[in-house]
Order: sequence, then C-alpha cells, then structure tokens
Amino acid sequence: MQKTGRDYMVFPLDFSSLKEARSYVRLLDGHVGMFKIGLELFIDQGPSVVAMVRELSDAKIFLDLKLHDISATVKRAMGRVANLGVDLVTVHCASARVLEMAVDGGRGKTGVLGVTLLTDNDARAVEAGGFKECFVKDPNELVLVRARMAHGAGCAGVVCSGREAARIKGAFGRDFLAVTPGIRPAWSLLENDDQKRVTTPAQAVKQGSDLIVIGRPIRDAADPAGAAQKVVREIDLVLGNNPALRKGN
Repeated sequence: MQKTGRDYMVFPLDFSSLKEARSYVRLLDGHVGMFKIGLELFIDQGPSVVAMVRELSDAKIFLDLKLHDISATVKRAMGRVANLGVDLVTVHCASARVLEMAVDGGRGKTGVLGVTLLTDNDARAVEAGGFKECFVKDPNELVLVRARMAHGAGCAGVVCSGREAARIKGAFGRDFLAVTPGIRPAWSLLENDDQKRVTTPAQAVKQGSDLIVIGRPIRDAADPAGAAQKVVREIDLVLGNNPALRKGN
C-alpha cells in the first residue's frame, strides 16, 4: 500500500503536563501517523503517557529517550521499553556495542533509531566536541559514519536532518529508516530558529526521509489540525497522492 502524507507525520508531545499532551493527541488523532513522546514528558509521567496515547489514538508511538549509557544498562532499559509496546526508541550512536545491545534488548518488538547528530548542532558544535577536522568541515560525514555504525548494529534506522537523508538511503537501502526532525514548513520559517539544519516537509520527503517530526508550526497554529492537514497536502503533492491530480484536474 502506498504511503500517504499522514504516514510521514510525527507530532512531538513536547509538553510539561499530561493535560496538554492529551489535548493535542485528541486534536491530532487521525491527522498524523505517529506521536513522539520526549524526555520531559516521560520523566514527568512515565509509562502512563504511553498508555494515554494508546487509549486515545491508533497512531504509532515514538519514544524519544536518546538513551546513552553503558551497553548492559541500555539493553536492560530497552527491554523495559519493549514491554510498553512502543514502535521506536532513540539511542545515541555512542558505540557499535551500545547499539547492538539496544537492538538485542528490543527483542524485535521495538525498533532502535540511532541518533547521529542533534539538529541544533552545527560545525562549531562539532569542533567544540573534539572531532576530527574532516567532520568539522563537513558534519554530514560524521552523520554518515554514525549511520553506518547503526546499520551494522541492526538498528531500524537513524535520526538525521533532511539534508543527509538521500545519502543515507543511497548507502543503506530503502528499508533503513531516515527520521528527520527540525522540519519547518516554508510558511513557518523563523529568522532565529533554534534548529540549525532545518528542511521543509517537501524537501525532506524528496530527499528520502521516511518520517518527519513537525512540532512548533502545528502546536502554535490557531488550528493545529488544519495546520497538520496543510503539511499532509504538501507531502501528498510530492508523492503524487493529490486527489485533484488523480482526477486529471
């Protein structure tokens, strides 16, 4: 079955209270394909927030914990996460061993996404982290190295910017997920955005992104469901799923 624009849409529940998160799940149920539960909300509410999303929506769940610890601890944590029934969990690409143990801990129930380079990082941040000059000159090369590590460890895919998605899909195949945060529709771009490596939904999908995370432009809209639908239509146009086009209009 061909994917639709909605299947690409991930809405982050980046809220400080369960009440706010619940209201947006209700608003956006049926308009997005997946809800992302971030660290702040999960620390505040724990597994109950996963249960809340399951109760209110049929959308998939992406638990964005960015696990980073010794491999044995990450494996045990992934085992607990797998029991929650979430679809995807993020783990930092700290080492091949950590990623392998995370995949093992997921037991085939929950896919592991390797975090390559955070979207608020740029060349200056890479340099400050002590990385080689080649990675400072081109942070995309660091992303590719970490994606190769994640692929070799058996991860479901990686988190990357839309600018790197094409290379990742070309190197590791269509089944290796490219999940792209930092998405900003053209109508929502800000001059001083805190995301350094942003792309529009259409650009990300054209580059090969499988899932795109869009938060602020939808969350802050007067009509969040309408904003989500606007993005879905933009993606559908790229996919050739526009009903008007199919009718020859």
